[in-house]
Amino acid sequence: MITKKTKIIIMGAAGRDFHNFNVYFRNNKEYEVVAFTATQIPDIAGRKYPTELSGELYPDGIPIYSEDELTNLIKKFNIDEVIFAYSDLTYSYVMKKSAIVNAAGADFTLLGPKNTMIKSKKPVIAVCAVRTGCGKSQISRKIFELFRKKGLKVASIRHPMPYDKDLTTQICQRFASYSDLDKYNCTIEEREEYEPYIDMGGVIFSGVDYEKILLEAEKEADVIIWDGGNNDFSFYKSNLLITLADPHRPGHEISYYPGEVNAIAADIIIINKVNTAKREDIETVRKNIVKINPESKIINGISSVDVENPELITGKRVLVIEDGPTVTHGGMKYGAGIVAAKDNNAKEIIDPRRFAVGSIKETFDKYSHMTNVLPAMGYGKNQIDELEQTINNADCDIVVSGTPIDLNRIIKTNKKILRVKYDVGKSTSDELEKIVNDFIKKNLS
Repeated sequence: MITKKTKIIIMGAAGRDFHNFNVYFRNNKEYEVVAFTATQIPDIAGRKYPTELSGELYPDGIPIYSEDELTNLIKKFNIDEVIFAYSDLTYSYVMKKSAIVNAAGADFTLLGPKNTMIKSKKPVIAVCAVRTGCGKSQISRKIFELFRKKGLKVASIRHPMPYDKDLTTQICQRFASYSDLDKYNCTIEEREEYEPYIDMGGVIFSGVDYEKILLEAEKEADVIIWDGGNNDFSFYKSNLLITLADPHRPGHEISYYPGEVNAIAADIIIINKVNTAKREDIETVRKNIVKINPESKIINGISSVDVENPELITGKRVLVIEDGPTVTHGGMKYGAGIVAAKDNNAKEIIDPRRFAVGSIKETFDKYSHMTNVLPAMGYGKNQIDELEQTINNADCDIVVSGTPIDLNRIIKTNKKILRVKYDVGKSTSDELEKIVNDFIKKNLS
């Protein structure tokens, strides 16, 4: 007797969608994954999830369509169930997608940790957040540094960013040098996460197949750090979950998916950037956390901002560049670049919108809250070229860059770019050291 397979579409953005397929659907004969749909990331739609990753049940791979085609795909292929698998979204956004799916006749499903988390042979600290841009990566890197100072071998594993067109080259990536960034044709967003580890002599893994990635990381590490992204929950079962919240966006810790999942599940919650946030906003976040997770330990986090040659900003007309995800789908109107420009008495922070070209202009049209920052967009060579042209078009005296990477490595500009660096403050570092010491006693002694 032939059992009818449940026909599936997985909605995603080249991250959790691929992970959910790999760990839950790839070898599951009860399901037929007909397609992926993609959004957020340019040029993902129109590709295939390749045979090398799709497994024996899918010898021809799996097509990836634009999410705009979702309703037609459900009807065309008589889809039974749609799996929603991307993140950093309001609850209203998620449920609008559910309404579209249900109206087309299919079920709408969110897979949880039980069916998607992988167990490691090594102890795992997961660092997650309620929103993109909370400062999670600097916390992850400080924890990495603290473990290494204790004489332990550490590997960080980053939430996926497989944006190059050939997914087969990104199955398991290991970044330990700048040549590795070139080897994998890394985008600006990828470099923002990997370069700081390379600068500190560290190793970070990423890619598409997180079972294979974990096996490789375990070969060289005593402890694993999950360096989460897009406020997604961890791909690995953790021995300790640290979640960051942002008082510059009070209320988001209880209104975004799956950020609230991370807040409810956390062992420790760091309310970050308290040195630059309003007291009443800090208290709003604290009250919300106590309400949804009264057992968690709450720590105030300091995010320090440092800029090279700050005297060059004073009295100047400044173009500010910020970390792309933070000010686009992260919803922030500013980041460390704006803080540095204001702290150092810039004469004017210019509006970059009239200088934007191509996809950079389209980004401003899509995210209308951005008025005085240029997002460091660069999901491919064309977009990097358009970012370069936008910077060169800008009528300003100097550029202040709040993105974690050195833009001079990948673009040629007719203006001087001052880098802004941000790190955890000393009090936060001291708190993290206590956490690391306790983690070692419980899991590595």
